[in-house]
Amino acid sequence: MNFSRFHTAVQDKSTVSYDAGLRNYMIQVYNYMFFGLTITAIVAFVVGNSEQLLYAIHGTALKYLVMFAPLIIVIALGAKISTLSLSAAKTVFWVFAASMGLSLSYIFAAYTGASIARCFFIASSMFGFMSLYGYTTKKDLTSMGSFLMMGVIGLIVLSIVNIFLKSSGMHFVISLAAIAIFVGLTAYDTQKIKQCYFSLGGTSDVAKKAGLMGALSLYIDFINIFIHLLALIGDRR
Repeated sequence: MNFSRFHTAVQDKSTVSYDAGLRNYMIQVYNYMFFGLTITAIVAFVVGNSEQLLYAIHGTALKYLVMFAPLIIVIALGAKISTLSLSAAKTVFWVFAASMGLSLSYIFAAYTGASIARCFFIASSMFGFMSLYGYTTKKDLTSMGSFLMMGVIGLIVLSIVNIFLKSSGMHFVISLAAIAIFVGLTAYDTQKIKQCYFSLGGTSDVAKKAGLMGALSLYIDFINIFIHLLALIGDRR
């Protein structure tokens, strides 16, 4: 018997199984993200096309709760993910997606439907390309991810400053930089999810919760690309 050939055959079979496991894990992550975006889109569309709901949410003090609720939920989910069950973590994720829909409902009143669709298509194309790059590249993107996260902090600081300055020029620069940063983070986060599978596998609850958090990261990347594209090239009503 040719043991070398037998070992190669076993190794090839293991690689195929491993690749199938990784593929299924990534599909599950993208499904979480897709369903989250679907919930956000439905809530935003329903609220955005109702004058009464729009006023109740964005025309009263409730707007501050709606504005900060997604951030509070993300922080809480990140802090408690290890103690939550998988089903509870999913529920929190869906609640977060719905709260983002409430927060983003204003875009249907502020921008034309055609420009929203155009920006969504462009954002989807950019996201898809960079996520594929992050999945397939052999290059370690860790250093790039650290640099981009520093860029996110810079964006937050500039955005706070511009609340008081109300500079259209700075707003343009912030939107342009945000698109570049979150496009880069899409590749970084995709690679991080892939590495998570290698270290944890894809079947345990710990790995599945890590996949859910990965989907949350990709969701945030996509939303930021979309929103800042809309700010740059969207047609206002």
